[in-house]
Amino acid sequence: MTKTTEARLPAYVWEAPVRIWHWTMVLAMFVLMVTGYLIGSPPSSVAGEASEHFVFGYIRFAHFAAAYVFACVFVLRAYWAYAGNRYAREIFLVPLYMLRRDWWAGLVRVMRHYLFIGPGELHVGHNPGAMAAMFFMYVLGALFMMITGFALYGEGLGRGSWAFALFSSWVIPLFGQSQDVHTWHHLGMWYLILFTMIHLYLVVREDILSGVTVISSMINGYRAAKR
Repeated sequence: MTKTTEARLPAYVWEAPVRIWHWTMVLAMFVLMVTGYLIGSPPSSVAGEASEHFVFGYIRFAHFAAAYVFACVFVLRAYWAYAGNRYAREIFLVPLYMLRRDWWAGLVRVMRHYLFIGPGELHVGHNPGAMAAMFFMYVLGALFMMITGFALYGEGLGRGSWAFALFSSWVIPLFGQSQDVHTWHHLGMWYLILFTMIHLYLVVREDILSGVTVISSMINGYRAAKR
């Protein structure tokens, strides 16, 4: 969230592990959203002998495989918040930033800028608004989806599975029943779709209006001033 001036640019912000996580997460989320929608609203049956087709099985396999990838890169990203540079940990430290008055003042200025009623500010890393969105919508949303998703996965694997022991055994009773977990997991998908739409809009908006590179910084790692 560090504020900067043009004189301090270019700056190396997003290290390679962060960039790899970002684009891997994008691909995994795309597969999860498409297959998750199809699981919630199954396609019509395929004509012919059922034993000759495995359409829904492939859909479920793609969903489960993407879920494993998503969970693994999330864990690695959480580790890099500790091992990486200061910008790598910004989205995980929002609860600590919220204890600071200057962070809230910065958030108000950012929101005024987003509403086109205030000037923009240059930030090397995430601005307070981006930090809040990433924490409350992505970090917490991803944790919710992984917990409920692996709970449903463990139910299918059976009581002797690791997923049932770690997740299903307490998540399903917590929500009431399996169908309730399905419903909340499905709603969580739409929550992350909403986050993705907001994220894309704000990234493109800031790349145009902020005077610094935003989109390309997640490709080459550098935040630079636009001439």
